Amino acid sequence: MTTAEILAQFPKLSALVVGDICLDRWCTYAPEASEPSRETGIPRIGVVHTEVTPGAGGTVANNLAALGAGRVAVLGAIGQDGFGMELSRALGARGISAELCVRTPAMQTFTYTKAINARTGVEDQPRLDFINTTPLPPEVERQILDNLRMAVESFDVILIADQAETSQGGVITPAVRDLLAELAPQYPERIFFADSRARIHLFRNVILKPNRQEAESACRELFGRVDFPALLRHAQAPLMFVTLGSEGALIVGQASRPARVLQNPLPNPVDICGAGDSFSAGASLALRVTGSPEEAARFGNLVASITIMKKGTGTASPEEVLAAHARETNAGD
Repeated sequence: MTTAEILAQFPKLSALVVGDICLDRWCTYAPEASEPSRETGIPRIGVVHTEVTPGAGGTVANNLAALGAGRVAVLGAIGQDGFGMELSRALGARGISAELCVRTPAMQTFTYTKAINARTGVEDQPRLDFINTTPLPPEVERQILDNLRMAVESFDVILIADQAETSQGGVITPAVRDLLAELAPQYPERIFFADSRARIHLFRNVILKPNRQEAESACRELFGRVDFPALLRHAQAPLMFVTLGSEGALIVGQASRPARVLQNPLPNPVDICGAGDSFSAGASLALRVTGSPEEAARFGNLVASITIMKKGTGTASPEEVLAAHARETNAGD
């Protein structure tokens, strides 16, 4: 299928992002306003403008919506706090449904606060993260499990965003992983697509999407060596995409040798933050449309090539994808 034909099918698809749905707060500060506090003498950061966007699994949802998926929803846990209100508004402004999310006073909203220098446009101060380091409250976990069971039949693509880097506090608990492993074989026509920063080796029966560092770390922990086919077999996964940055992506399947899908390297990328999330969004939708891992990897690479040329966790529109495809085609002639 052509890129245009793939894109034309996206409005017919529905996608659910399950996992850690975060709030990104981009705080622009004025260096000249950073005089010491009168009370403590500690230098202050004088924020003059704040922009908020959905982050972590919300970044995947942003990309799904921007690519034109017909319906996009998120399922996670949001605190009953000010950041939770900001996150709900940010999702709604992008047409992403948060109705399946569990709202609770028992935890704070997972939030990244980033300080951007107004003079340089560079994030150059320590980030202030609001994280959860205790287990997910049992009542919240039960509701997430119930919502997932109820919702799975309504979506063509289910993306799992296991973004929490601490051993406690994330939405993708062992019980949630077990339910996903149970559901995936029951719905073989649906795409279950997992991304995890620290626990990719714990998933079963779903498509895996680690980056090279995550895949190699999992292999060394399990086998003491780098062996991607062994990781695939260990996870009983039907397929694995290993993203390789500027080198494209590696496809690892059960019945064939790993194959690399290259992309045209771009000089001086602006911001690679969120590149993996944009790959996941593009590849999972394209895989549902085409059934071809190669087409999915090519499309995911194409989407990521657009977002890395934007500041922050950018997205790619269908028009931008078509333009990028045309540039790649012309460059290859």
